[in-house]
Amino acid sequence: MRRLGLTILYICLGLVAVFQIFPIIWLFTFSLKTNQEIFAGNPFALPLDPKWENYLKVFEGGIGTYFWNSIWITVVATVLTVLIASMATFAITRMRWKLSGLVLGIIMMGLMIPIHSALIPLYNMFLNVNLIDNPLSIVITYVTYNLPITVMILYGFYTTIPREIEEAAIIDGSSIHRMFFSIILPISMPIMSTTVIINMIYNWNEFVFVNTFISSDKYKTLTVGIQNFIGQYMTDWGAIGATLVISVLPIIIAFLFFSNKIMEGITASAVKG
Repeated sequence: MRRLGLTILYICLGLVAVFQIFPIIWLFTFSLKTNQEIFAGNPFALPLDPKWENYLKVFEGGIGTYFWNSIWITVVATVLTVLIASMATFAITRMRWKLSGLVLGIIMMGLMIPIHSALIPLYNMFLNVNLIDNPLSIVITYVTYNLPITVMILYGFYTTIPREIEEAAIIDGSSIHRMFFSIILPISMPIMSTTVIINMIYNWNEFVFVNTFISSDKYKTLTVGIQNFIGQYMTDWGAIGATLVISVLPIIIAFLFFSNKIMEGITASAVKG
């Protein structure tokens, strides 16, 4: 009976895996087709003559610049967000000061601010400080908007860290800064991996802020640069498919790399002690 149950479970998991992987496979085959094959043929059929030149075409169209911009903006914003959130959460949960609860409440209020309601105020603010069409405005916005959710995830883990660890470090002569970077950060790596992947996915796929604040092609990211393949009279859907394949690969690789750490982080934040 137990073996039958495991068999059914594996079959169900296999079906779920197929449904999860199929869109990626379909997108890859889509990127190798011409417009005629896409609209006149079977949408699920394999390409008759794979058009690998679609990938060459998108790189000639400047996707290399967009890809690099997406990488460095995502990495910088993610590192800054996780680092600032870790220090803020450490100060709120592990240090005793009167306004810690108020600061936590102000940070959590950021979760209630819709993105679209802040576009005009942010645009006016960046315009006044000459940061429109500057990637720094994107990095600042990403860090600010991702900070509340990152602090909320880290908060549950930081409250479970035994205070004996900190007391032992202080007895050994460790300063607050050394204790944070040498002890607290290393033991919080599993939960930090969870926040890293969440921040990476948001930063990599974000469209609204880049489309609003950036106008120069040299600063655009992949999500906005893909519009270059949409013309007034003709749209190269094969090239768009190739761009989408290239854009999802880093996220898939990052998820595979951090997948074990993500599960450890979820477990660590759910179990006390």
